[in-house]
Amino acid sequence: MSNFDLERGKRPPAATAAPFYYESQTGADREWTSWLVPMIVVANVAVFVVVMGINNCPAHDSTDRFGSCVAPFLHRFSFQPLRENPLFGPASSTLEKMGALKWDKVVHHHQGWRLVTCVWLHAGVVHLLANMLSLVFIGVRLEQQFGFIRIGAVYLISGLGGSVLSSLFIRNSISVGASGALFGLLGAMLSELFTNWTIYTNKAAALFTLLVIIVINLAVGILPHVDNFAHLGGFLTGFLLGFVLLMRPQFGWIERRNLPPASQVKSKHKAYQYVLCVIALLLLIVGFIVGLVMLFRGESGNDHCHWCHYLSCVPTSRWSCGN
Repeated sequence: MSNFDLERGKRPPAATAAPFYYESQTGADREWTSWLVPMIVVANVAVFVVVMGINNCPAHDSTDRFGSCVAPFLHRFSFQPLRENPLFGPASSTLEKMGALKWDKVVHHHQGWRLVTCVWLHAGVVHLLANMLSLVFIGVRLEQQFGFIRIGAVYLISGLGGSVLSSLFIRNSISVGASGALFGLLGAMLSELFTNWTIYTNKAAALFTLLVIIVINLAVGILPHVDNFAHLGGFLTGFLLGFVLLMRPQFGWIERRNLPPASQVKSKHKAYQYVLCVIALLLLIVGFIVGLVMLFRGESGNDHCHWCHYLSCVPTSRWSCGN
């Protein structure tokens, strides 16, 4: 595919039912109506349609090199030839024009907005469908549990965190997709389980299930053409945000009206929850400051970590990992 090397979330987080393993002992948690996650899905689909319209494959010069457009009955919305983009989508040049993440544009052309816009772009129908299905399975349940403000913050900030880490390690290719934000939701699910450990039953089953899902999805990222740095950056950001935004009140606080005075607690949260919240918030702030300073100074993460490139691609006899 042309210079279309890094498509985030080409294989995104697997649809997971992990939240359904979590059983609150209190039964008093408020359930929110999920509307933000469906709106995000609609927005991503709308952006993709706009990108395809601007791409206008029949008028694209690359058709001479790669063959005819796919689904020509769609006219200007038809897809690039499969030899150029096997994901049924636009040309890489169109994605770059519309805001794909590219190190040179961010650092030398001062286009920091690409750190945000790339999260809303997708490389093709396959890429979009896989990411949006994952978002629905993961995000709807989380929004029902914690509300649109907190889950929206986790999604957006995790997407930015994934973009920053990707830019620090990937220089010669563009990157698009919502996988950093999706991995942020997975990371938040993990830290939420830790910080609210005392109010859940079946702790071991929930933790094991979630860890297996996370490990499998991160392992997929070591394949070529998948931007695992965006996955890792989003996951770490979401993991820290979970300690800050997804704390639940302790059992004695929720049920204080039904408990005798001797069993009631005065503090809404446990001491360890406050400690984890402060530590995570400090790490998050420091991480973003250091990452952004390094990025806009033009530094490469590979200069400070000579083995980190293996986190995104492990070379084998079947493929290489050249940028």
